Amino acid sequence: MTEHPEPYEDEYRVALLRERLAEDGHAELGVQVERRGNAVLLTGTVPTAVRRDEILGLARTVFAGFAVRAEVAVAGCDAPDHGEELS
Repeated sequence: MTEHPEPYEDEYRVALLRERLAEDGHAELGVQVERRGNAVLLTGTVPTAVRRDEILGLARTVFAGFAVRAEVAVAGCDAPDHGEELS
């Protein structure tokens, strides 16, 4: 990795994380990444809690030394466990 001037470092890290989310096989394009002060905010929806944890781990790696805040919801994609009762 090359050195980047300080004003561009945040933009570079945000772009790097977005690129990794898009390329890592799951194409998590529904997760938004924003720098806010001394923290990084992730928002959006992912299919599983495991996937959310993977994304948070990746964000913590890319933004080492920053607080990572997540407002990432897990979509309920499970099949219903019972039939619907109609009246």
